[in-house]
Amino acid sequence: MLILKNISKKLEDFNLKNISFKVNKGDYFVILGMSGAGKTVLFEIIAGLITRDTGEIFLDGKNITKEKIQNRSVGLVFQDYAVFPHMSVKDNIAYPLKSKKVKSSLIKTKVQQLAQDMSISHLLDRRPGTLSGGELQRVALARTLALNPKVLLLDEPLSSVDVKLKNELRSLLRKLNKKGQTIVHITHDYEEAISLANKIAVMQNGTIVQCGKTKDVFENPASEFVANLTGIKNFYKAKIKIDKENNRKIAVINKSLFFNLLTDYKNVSGNVLIKKNEIIISNDKITTSACNNFKGTILEIVRAHLGVEIIVDIGVKLSILITDSSLHNLTLFEGKEIWVSFKASSVKFLPN
Repeated sequence: MLILKNISKKLEDFNLKNISFKVNKGDYFVILGMSGAGKTVLFEIIAGLITRDTGEIFLDGKNITKEKIQNRSVGLVFQDYAVFPHMSVKDNIAYPLKSKKVKSSLIKTKVQQLAQDMSISHLLDRRPGTLSGGELQRVALARTLALNPKVLLLDEPLSSVDVKLKNELRSLLRKLNKKGQTIVHITHDYEEAISLANKIAVMQNGTIVQCGKTKDVFENPASEFVANLTGIKNFYKAKIKIDKENNRKIAVINKSLFFNLLTDYKNVSGNVLIKKNEIIISNDKITTSACNNFKGTILEIVRAHLGVEIIVDIGVKLSILITDSSLHNLTLFEGKEIWVSFKASSVKFLPN
């Protein structure tokens, strides 16, 4: 178990402030944040590359705050791989073992096993300069895993590889974690976080602004910043009131826009969110069980990872995810007036 308690570090133009979280054995823990949030500085403090100003770090009950790098049982894989260019792949993997004066026979066995696990056995005699980004990442992982670290720290490990290699490396990392390897992984990519993590901490300006199970963080963002970072665009400040005429709860947005919703709250301020794949778009107003129906104008049509994202102005900007066939069948274009609808159950209220 890795525990950080109130870790702070003051740099020239940046402060890391009171970082606290717990990573259990076997967790895949992702720290999600924009560039400049302080993620890499935090990793370097955990690994012992730089010293903290205040706070403590514990690993399996031992205070490692002042331990030397080599005594922390923490392995760090850098974003730029940091493999030795003058050494073969085999020698790169063997390097930390040789530094610990492990027997040659044991080194050979360990290198072969790690190369097999990373699917790079055929590359052992190659030099790093001849390898692809994905291959370099596997070499860096093998070298870091050679000393069996209790915690593996990954600094943006998938940022420099193409989509196909990303999927392969994600699969590899999931397998490592399933075998029991505790992993802490930093990224700015929320899809990466969803696909890998069982727990997430969101960083903003040197602080942790939300931490919890992946599902909880993505379904209950604590702020607009967290919602945007986790890919949720339909997130609005609102106040819950009772529509006495229709005996319904409504969320009042910008004083003039009203969403019907299902909630036990009343006369409470907070935020509402609507998943973009739960909104129906049509050319005409349709008869539906959805009690939220709005006429709007298409502002933007954007290609998305899974389909097409339509941005519609209904008084607020609403993001809707549709398929390519729906885009074609509905003859949608920017500037066109359309109707959108969604159920009351699709509107989720998060009180302040």
